[in-house]
Amino acid sequence: MQAGRIYLDNCVTTCPAPEVLAEMQPYWEKKFWFPGTFISTGESTNSLINKAQNTIAETLEASAQEIHFTSGGTLANNIAIKGLANAYKQQGKHIIVSVVDYPDLLTNAAYLEKNGFEVTYLSADSEGFISLEELKSAIRKDTILFMTTAVNHTVGTIQPFAEIKAILESADHKIYYHLDAGQGYGKIPLKVNELGIDTMSISAHKIHGPQGIGALYQRTGTKLAQLIHGVKRVDNLQTGGLSIALIAGFAKAVELTFRDFQANTAYLRELSNYLLDRIEKEIPYVELNGPRGEKRAPHNINVSIDFIEGEAITMMLDQKGITVATGSACASEGLKANYVLMAMGKTHIQSHGSMKFTVSRYTTKAELDETVQALAEITQELRNRSPLYLAMTKEK
Repeated sequence: MQAGRIYLDNCVTTCPAPEVLAEMQPYWEKKFWFPGTFISTGESTNSLINKAQNTIAETLEASAQEIHFTSGGTLANNIAIKGLANAYKQQGKHIIVSVVDYPDLLTNAAYLEKNGFEVTYLSADSEGFISLEELKSAIRKDTILFMTTAVNHTVGTIQPFAEIKAILESADHKIYYHLDAGQGYGKIPLKVNELGIDTMSISAHKIHGPQGIGALYQRTGTKLAQLIHGVKRVDNLQTGGLSIALIAGFAKAVELTFRDFQANTAYLRELSNYLLDRIEKEIPYVELNGPRGEKRAPHNINVSIDFIEGEAITMMLDQKGITVATGSACASEGLKANYVLMAMGKTHIQSHGSMKFTVSRYTTKAELDETVQALAEITQELRNRSPLYLAMTKEK
């Protein structure tokens, strides 16, 4: 078995593009210098960082000085959420998030609750969209922060940005808006002024960049209380050292992703539609989790397969060199029911039978054909051992 021969867990991480690896190599070997002034080595690194900031900023219609490099999306989320909460706590201590948001947001919300803040948790509907009516009702005089996930990490639901922006702007005071765009950046258009957001996190390794580097967008004029203290090497928000090679690789990944953004995302949509169509034709008793069509991210297909456990399917596919996920990669440890699916009204059985397939620009239809064939064979094998399935077929 060749591990990861067919890799369909691209929501967790993606393979670095060959061009990214080539771009980083000189910074590992020769151009390893930190930024500085008056000397050529430091100025060279300054130039690289400025160019990388500009490359990312252009994709968001932001300015370069609004882009801060971090060691990943999770740290970007922490810097933004704790930074906003503590910077504006004199104006209020009420925060709004939803029950289907990414663990980064929910764990930060729990931390803030333990430290004197009050959090309102919005519910979600059967497709994973947060309740806009609850958002309207939740806003109070002391609400200072709303945060959400651009693309749901489990089912790919794209939240209704225009409606959210309108609700927040209809309040009689400023409510700061943080967006976790780890699953959305490079998959859907994200223009910061159109969205009306104040901070947004992104990650390189979700778009065929290197692991260990991310970025935080911080709107000009938005304050963040300092989270990490120390000497400034690369950025004033994450002090200390950051890998210059990883920043170079991040910028190259962004360049490649947005070189023909529409064609890239159209290909992802074509692949995921093809995969879903094949699964629904080849395997009975399958239900799509989340919305169909343009309201879900182009790379994500999540289905519940009745009568069997997703963990068993995942392991059996892995033995064939096919990597997929069951439920959420951030919540499936310990065989617990996926919290996003449960919040959407799914049963424990549907949650445990859920499978998530996420494609990339390197995925081929031939790989999807092989995956569906293997999935169909494994599904039938496991169902033949399932008392529930056997009982149902006997009744028919």
